[in-house]
Amino acid sequence: MQSKAFLILLLTLAACGQSSEPAPEPQRIALEAADSREAIAYPSPDTSDAFWTVSETGQAIRFGNADESPLLTLGCNLQSTPIELVIVRHADALPGQSALFPFVGNGMRSRFFADTKLVDGEWRWESRLPVGDPQLDVFAGTRDLTATLPGRGMLEIKGSRIPGEFLDWCRAGGRPAVPDNATDETDETAEGEPVEG
Repeated sequence: MQSKAFLILLLTLAACGQSSEPAPEPQRIALEAADSREAIAYPSPDTSDAFWTVSETGQAIRFGNADESPLLTLGCNLQSTPIELVIVRHADALPGQSALFPFVGNGMRSRFFADTKLVDGEWRWESRLPVGDPQLDVFAGTRDLTATLPGRGMLEIKGSRIPGEFLDWCRAGGRPAVPDNATDETDETAEGEPVEG
């Protein structure tokens, strides 16, 4: 019985190999015709004349060239718990994209995970971190910074005290940072001044 089944299987396989139709020729398709999204690498923007400005609300600072859209924004979300520093790279983005967004400067290297978000009709790259995250110390000094988003170029940011002061302000919950000895000095001055009467 088994030998008969084996013989039927062999005959079936032999019949399959004797097809009268020739095998189809392979087809060539130009890559331009393929339905796929082309990856585009953008050049690094010219930031030789770029500078930091404070937003109208005072809760963000923007880096960019005069009379142009910002290239980078640092925002402080005081309503979140814990308070967040929001890093925004204004560059072409598509829904669902994500990337590592490294910053180098002030003696450190920090890598922020960035997602694409739709905000006010603009797709942009955004990272959100608790304001106490030590990686944010990359903004704490006054040295030059570089910020590289893969495929969107590198931002060269001249050294400035503004990012560090903004980070301190955000970490202080939106209040001006007061030096530890400021209260003592003020009290001593007030007590030592003559009172006119």
